[in-house]
Amino acid sequence: MRYKSRRRFSGRVKLWAIIFVIITALFTAVLIKTEKNVRPIAAQQAEHYSKLTANKIISSAVSEYLDENRYTYSDFAAVLYDENGNAAAIEAVTYNINRVQSELSLIINSEFMESGDTSAEIPIGSLTNSYLLAGIGPHLRLRICPAREAQVELTSTFSSAGVNQTCHRISATVTAYINSSLPLYSFSTEVSFEFLLAENIIVGEVPEVSLNFLES
Repeated sequence: MRYKSRRRFSGRVKLWAIIFVIITALFTAVLIKTEKNVRPIAAQQAEHYSKLTANKIISSAVSEYLDENRYTYSDFAAVLYDENGNAAAIEAVTYNINRVQSELSLIINSEFMESGDTSAEIPIGSLTNSYLLAGIGPHLRLRICPAREAQVELTSTFSSAGVNQTCHRISATVTAYINSSLPLYSFSTEVSFEFLLAENIIVGEVPEVSLNFLES
């Protein structure tokens, strides 16, 4: 009797062990499948809200700065002409270029510091790959914060503006680095925005040396 009882007990243990292994394997497979499907969508949502947050803060700071400082083309560049009236060179006003980069960087990063951590609410259904579940279900909180200081660089571009005319644009390119996190996930996003500072139409050919005038 004892022998039979032990065999029954041993058989039950083996059965439960097999069931446990099967359940564990199924659970692991579900987790892997969920991770594979959810993570790319979560990354897209995080990038979307990170860009929205950065755009709102940066655009507000840059707009306010440009309203207070009404820059014109001559503040950044001077076109030099030869005796025949042709553009001979374009010189950069280095002092103003460096000042704008420095002031904008300070203002934008101060705005990021003041805004602190922001957040967005994402429905769980929006993290699935189903149109039927999009926007449905409890909301998860997406935390958004700057990862490090934003960078500002003034850039220069030349483009055709008609027959024998060239448009010279000077812009500020702002690059920000944003961290965002959901339960179980964290993401890093790099975003860049370009703001036109000034432009000018140059008549005649533009000297080759002028095409890199901000690099000189």
